[in-house]
Amino acid sequence: IMTFTLYMGLFGQLSNSTFPMSTGEECDDMRSQIQKIVAEMEVPPHCRTAFSTREEEQLQAQGSSDYFLTSGDKIRFFFEKGVLDEKGNFLIPKEKSVSKIGHALHAYDPVFKQITHSPKVQVSCYLTPHQDATFLHTEPLGRILGFWIALEDATQENGCLWFIPGSHTNGITRRMVRAASGASTCVEFVGSEPAYDEKQFIPLPISKGGLILIHGEVVHKSELNSSESSRHAFTFHVMEAKGTTWSKENWLQPTPELPFPSLYT
Repeated sequence: IMTFTLYMGLFGQLSNSTFPMSTGEECDDMRSQIQKIVAEMEVPPHCRTAFSTREEEQLQAQGSSDYFLTSGDKIRFFFEKGVLDEKGNFLIPKEKSVSKIGHALHAYDPVFKQITHSPKVQVSCYLTPHQDATFLHTEPLGRILGFWIALEDATQENGCLWFIPGSHTNGITRRMVRAASGASTCVEFVGSEPAYDEKQFIPLPISKGGLILIHGEVVHKSELNSSESSRHAFTFHVMEAKGTTWSKENWLQPTPELPFPSLYT
């Protein structure tokens, strides 16, 4: 359950612990590899959608697109808001337009596969178990752990992550699930998201090579990138397999071509 994300300042996930994860050389290798992938990317104009975690925008963009729903075993590209015209043509250089690349980069690209299955990731899994049950639901809950590796310094100016301390104890109030056959969108939200007090959010800047462990119930956001600098990050999730059932309602599903890989083999 792994994604690569080019964080230009739009989409973020949160945690309450950080420590060095990747060397500067490893970060540079991942960024260099993505530059090559983006330079060679080919996305039909009608498949070019903006990536968002907001419910209305999600349903209007990815939610109505099989390009998103069938990306679990493929390398596909999603874009920032406002970088495409009505016909899907780029308004800015394409290398500056990408918000997210997912969701099988860890399986098909050797650079990211090596990082994902590194001993440092395997050891980190024993720190704390977390869930990300809004988008990645398991039975029982609490079997998902997210990793967010900074490939560049993430600051308040270029869109670091923000979170509400202690909010991971309040549970979740909505889920994104696959819509029924024949529905107008591919996914839908069940439940509602409460309003949050903006004053409660705390920024979480992190240095290049640092790791943020993601608790799935932590209330989180990231502000738009207000600087001239990019903010690249590599993100993925791992699930405790023993005694865990992956929800068939989740938008992301393993396929015969790409079952969820084992971290320790």
